[in-house]
Amino acid sequence: MAEPQAVISRPAGATVFLVATVTPGHEDTVRGLLEDVSGLRRSVSFRAPDGELGCVVGIGSAAWDRLFSGPRPQELHPFVELAGRRHRAPSTPGDLLFHLRARRTDLCFELARLIMERLDGAVTVVDEVHGFKYFDERDLLGFVDGTENPEGQEAVDAVLVGAEDPAFAGGSYVIVQKYLHDLRTWNALPSEEQERVIGRTKLANTELPDDVKPADSHVALNTVTDEDGDERKIVRENMPFGSPGGNEFGTFFIGYARTPEVTEQMLRNMFLGDGRAPHDRILDFSTAITGCLFHVPAAGFLDDLPAAPGEREADEPAADLPAAGGERAPADGSLGIGSLKGART
Repeated sequence: MAEPQAVISRPAGATVFLVATVTPGHEDTVRGLLEDVSGLRRSVSFRAPDGELGCVVGIGSAAWDRLFSGPRPQELHPFVELAGRRHRAPSTPGDLLFHLRARRTDLCFELARLIMERLDGAVTVVDEVHGFKYFDERDLLGFVDGTENPEGQEAVDAVLVGAEDPAFAGGSYVIVQKYLHDLRTWNALPSEEQERVIGRTKLANTELPDDVKPADSHVALNTVTDEDGDERKIVRENMPFGSPGGNEFGTFFIGYARTPEVTEQMLRNMFLGDGRAPHDRILDFSTAITGCLFHVPAAGFLDDLPAAPGEREADEPAADLPAAGGERAPADGSLGIGSLKGART
């Protein structure tokens, strides 16, 4: 399997999420940045090797065919909007995702600055979120986030594309959503009621027993199983963000998976219900305002991109080109100098 990007990582202390659209006619600039992004990351992380700076790059469906020739990832498609009876998951623009994370904010900031400097005029940033670690890996609702992430080989199997799409083995899919929280209403709930909304205890971070956990709790609706009853997992790298002066408090959801279908099923359960519950009750306090789906190619794909649309691959033989006057050049590679063809006698 090709070497993956760093989609499986321990929780970060700081993150920057950049979602951008590509300006028509500037695809070559974007391709140049994609091939150099690993070098930019190394140039920043070399100055602080203990900072664990990482950068994951995702590419959206609408941009893929503008940037690359050849095959597409089999399951890459636009984010599917969901409209439930009370809540909606919107689909919003996004051609590129840059997920920057580190133990320190300055490293994420510097790499984001260098990336945007290279992309100046070539993209429009449609969403920029600076996330931070909140106490012991909690979100702004006060609950530990990411507890059920798989580990070790289980995480690899859950996140990385394998033999089902060999051209993109080692890649992954990622869905991102930006949620804003109504903290005033949330904090007015007693802790016991908050626990029923989430499906876990707030202090000890343990899952509520099945006979106590409500069917519309977040945990209940986000537990997805296959036909054999085995739970299907994703890796969440969610981060809280906020602006107290602007009264904005939220969670940036980011879920990596081997197939987007797993995360999409979770979202269908949340917004459309699953027959037992009309929707995830957490949505009564958290509103999704963005939604994008990206493919995260293997690291080697970015270091050596396939040809751009309309370009020949490097090892593809060139077709005979017409010579001056509209005639095709001789197959022997000469320019036809000294040829008697067409000469007067």
